[in-house]
Amino acid sequence: MPAIVLVGAQWGDEGKGKVTDLLGGSVDYCVRYQGGNNAGHTVVVDGESYAVHLLPSGVITPDCVPMIGNGVVVDPAVLLDEIAMLESRGVSCERLLISANAHLIAPYHATVDKVTERFLGKNQIGTTGRGIGPTYADKVNRVGVRVQDLFDPNILRQKVEGALEQKNHLLVKVYNRRAITVDEIVDGFLRYADALRPKVTDTSAVLNKALDEGKVVLLEGAQATMLDVDHGTYPFVTSSNPTAGGACIGAGVGPTRIDRVVGVLKAYTTRVGAGPFPTELHDADGEHLRKVGGEYGVTTGRPRRCGWFDAVIARYSTRVNGFTDYFITKLDVLSGFERVPVCVSYDVDGVRHDEMPMTQTDFHHARPIFEYLDGWWEDISGCRSFDDLPKAAQAYVRRLEELIGAPVAGVGVGPGRDEVISLRPLV
Repeated sequence: MPAIVLVGAQWGDEGKGKVTDLLGGSVDYCVRYQGGNNAGHTVVVDGESYAVHLLPSGVITPDCVPMIGNGVVVDPAVLLDEIAMLESRGVSCERLLISANAHLIAPYHATVDKVTERFLGKNQIGTTGRGIGPTYADKVNRVGVRVQDLFDPNILRQKVEGALEQKNHLLVKVYNRRAITVDEIVDGFLRYADALRPKVTDTSAVLNKALDEGKVVLLEGAQATMLDVDHGTYPFVTSSNPTAGGACIGAGVGPTRIDRVVGVLKAYTTRVGAGPFPTELHDADGEHLRKVGGEYGVTTGRPRRCGWFDAVIARYSTRVNGFTDYFITKLDVLSGFERVPVCVSYDVDGVRHDEMPMTQTDFHHARPIFEYLDGWWEDISGCRSFDDLPKAAQAYVRRLEELIGAPVAGVGVGPGRDEVISLRPLV
């Protein structure tokens, strides 16, 4: 049975939980392989909305084992609060497994994140200020603290001392902040050791054994392709690799284990934070998409920037991820438009680009070239087969399929987990 990678194909917030729902009871393990609590997923079950930030969306699915892989950075306070929230609403987290090799977010990471962003002024990136970037920086600089270090106080103290030796100079001498003591960090971390210990394991070994036994493993990215630190709109990106290749590193499985790679697209486009966005709308249409689509960040509450569908970005995502299938969400949000524009290419200083421009400068100056498709007025939230959709909505989906370079396996027609049209099986 397969390992399936699930990746957002735009700038995030595409609704990846819909694919988990589409797979239903077929998924045995659902794994977050990168990112931290700078991301958020909303899962709607029987009219109840659940917002998760560190846990994979599969935590809501009965009998599925949720897992936090080694590529994730974990704020233990946030994780335990999230577990408590879900369990208070009747969702069990008893099966949760956490990689011993995942890195921990310390309070000093959030402090560095916030003061650094503030000092960037007009060049701010749009970070959530939760310490994710500085934690990944420490990981690469080999001064990070891992989950397993919680269980060896001596090692924990040594690692915190090493990390703070540099950071306190930065905080005090550059940013005029107080020094952070080793004791406050170590004592704070050790408070979480007993609660986390039963859930911590060698997740790579567990996953590979599960695949050997024919289990279905869903590898879920926290952010999306255009926020990938290597392949996204750098520097307006996250600090890890949500693209499909990052799944192998962040979960500890080899590339030959992966059978399907599923991309998730909104029927329009959104992004949060700074950075270029060729199809962005600054008019009533953009506000309509924001209002009807509920486009506010799950983690930050920030209003999302909204724009028309961008097929150039989708084709690029197909290329760098190797998508075998696509899932299109929020088609229902487009009901009521007389015409629906789709960006098919860019104009950059008079030159047409059918693929992503090579340089950041060119992408910043890209202007969308639109193709206009007929809209529809019907409420499509009750549609459960493709033939139930209005002809114009069907034509819209098929045209996107032609433009993005991979088949569409499903369409979301509402926020509920049952408001889905399945076009082809994923398992």
